[in-house]
Amino acid sequence: MRETYEFPQEFIWGASTAAHQIEGNNVASDWWAREHAECADLSEPSGDAADSYHRYGEDIRMLADAGLGMYRFSIEWARIEPAEGCFSKAQLLHYRHMIDACHENGIEPMVTLNHMTLPLWLAVKGGWLNDGAVDYFDRYVRYLMPILHDVTWVCTINEPNMVALTRGGTEGSDFVSASLPAPDLDISAALVEAHREARGILSENPRIKSGWTIACQAFHAMPGCEQEMEEYQYPREDYFTEAAAGDDFIGVQAYLRTFIGKDGPVPVPEDAERTLTGWEYFPPALGIAIRHTWNVAGHTPIIVTENGIATADDRRRIDYTFGAIAGMHDAMADGVDVRGYLHWSLLDNYEWGSFAPTFGLACWDKDTFERHPKPSLNWLGMIAKTGVMSR
Repeated sequence: MRETYEFPQEFIWGASTAAHQIEGNNVASDWWAREHAECADLSEPSGDAADSYHRYGEDIRMLADAGLGMYRFSIEWARIEPAEGCFSKAQLLHYRHMIDACHENGIEPMVTLNHMTLPLWLAVKGGWLNDGAVDYFDRYVRYLMPILHDVTWVCTINEPNMVALTRGGTEGSDFVSASLPAPDLDISAALVEAHREARGILSENPRIKSGWTIACQAFHAMPGCEQEMEEYQYPREDYFTEAAAGDDFIGVQAYLRTFIGKDGPVPVPEDAERTLTGWEYFPPALGIAIRHTWNVAGHTPIIVTENGIATADDRRRIDYTFGAIAGMHDAMADGVDVRGYLHWSLLDNYEWGSFAPTFGLACWDKDTFERHPKPSLNWLGMIAKTGVMSR
């Protein structure tokens, strides 16, 4: 029996990246310092990454040529303000050129203002635990406003729940896993305040629609463990989702499911198919996350800002994505307001300690940086062009 799913003409299709993971040589950031520490706990440093700092035009054209319509990328705070109070006009113009390149290629930009990393100067002052962190972020956002004059979609902070869980990135390199530490509640509160302050600044431009993105775990309760699941889930996800209620949109980022028992997360079964990150292969996670977010965020419009799979087999990437999009479609058919789907990631990239987990719709040569689109890029682009997904 043939499966066919149709989407509205105005539905947004695209792909996402993050500055530190693809630009290369982000030397003023806390992550660069961590990568080059004497006792670094990472497999390898980011180095040149995919050299997208210089090759963003190629990447945007590649996305446009495939038929996708939105590119979500992030601005690197450590480039804009490499030392406290020292702002770079040249770097500001660099990101303005990226916005221009999107428009010149018929691509709608979604600009993320902070994606995991911090300027090293702020990190050594305590990062989000510093009493002035929110004010520093406000100052940074206000500095960016001139280049956002014709941008519609802005994400303030990427996965604040993961930032709080990892103490701002200082603990652990696996940003999404089945076993999540307790979040730092002071960081959680600071991030909510920073988000709301940033939205206030962004609202000075009535064109801008702003929100933030949540790492969604598609939590499941083991039999009799419903209360334990709720107590585990709230500070790690729902606290941040509730804070987004009434925003212009909320970004859902889903890859896997997590079972919760009496003692916390239950290990993935030995016989389960796993991805290159060690996560369970579970495409329905996206649909589950969308429905849960819709309810917790009080029916705030949703954009899927990340969804994908780390695999060396592009056929499994297509299979996984088909299942994930099917679940998204079913949620939409049930009345959930989902405005778009952005795949993670446009490029194979630096996955916070290693280049081994390949999430990209395109790969690149490590010596020449030449881009090589995978079949999955054209497959997703065809869905974007036709509004129909079938097999």
